[in-house]
Amino acid sequence: MRIAIVSDIHGNLTALEAVIADLRLTSPDLILHGGDLAYGGARPAEVVDRIRDLEWAGVCGNTDEALWAPEKLRDFAARAPKLQKLLATIEEVIPVTCAWLGEERIGWMKTQPIVQRRGSVALVHASPNDVWRGPMPDASHAELSEVFACLEAPIAVYGHIHQPYIRNLPGMTVANTGSVSLSYDGDVRASYLVVDGEKPAIRRVEYDIENEAEALLQSGLPHAEWICRTLRAGRFVPLP
Repeated sequence: MRIAIVSDIHGNLTALEAVIADLRLTSPDLILHGGDLAYGGARPAEVVDRIRDLEWAGVCGNTDEALWAPEKLRDFAARAPKLQKLLATIEEVIPVTCAWLGEERIGWMKTQPIVQRRGSVALVHASPNDVWRGPMPDASHAELSEVFACLEAPIAVYGHIHQPYIRNLPGMTVANTGSVSLSYDGDVRASYLVVDGEKPAIRRVEYDIENEAEALLQSGLPHAEWICRTLRAGRFVPLP
């Protein structure tokens, strides 16, 4: 079975449509989403509607959860003092995103589970027990095993960190999908993962970043200029 995992779309319809076009070439048997569907983009409602129309199963992401439970964002901020300015900025974007989505779409997002299992693959957003924290690409084998061994799957897949990688450990493989939007690894292209049997591979897809940046700047989303800087850089850009 060939499984594609598409994660961290962040309301970027332009990048999502480019990935969908690429999926027609890779022709997976199944497509899953890794959460973080809506926050941080100009067209969150359109992205959610597209995924629902395509009937992709998936998991809940941290910025999904923050839409209906902003107190979880505040709890995380209390545990991560260095991120408090960033998380306060994210909280300012949430009300507008929620208004654009509407209650029915948010209700559907609430139904997304924490784990999806298909064949040899177990998918989570960040880690099996925490949608807010996931290992970084330079994590040790010991850390990756500690986080993902509880899934008891040959291949553990997650998103969240916007930096794709594949690591072969004794008894399991850990793979990160990267992100459709707001890449943090210096490559501005959208990223997703294809698992062919027990062999994961990262796909990168070009899309019209300036088209999406213009949509953001015209959208009225708070902090759109800052989000555009990250889109264009392919890396996290600190707040001014």
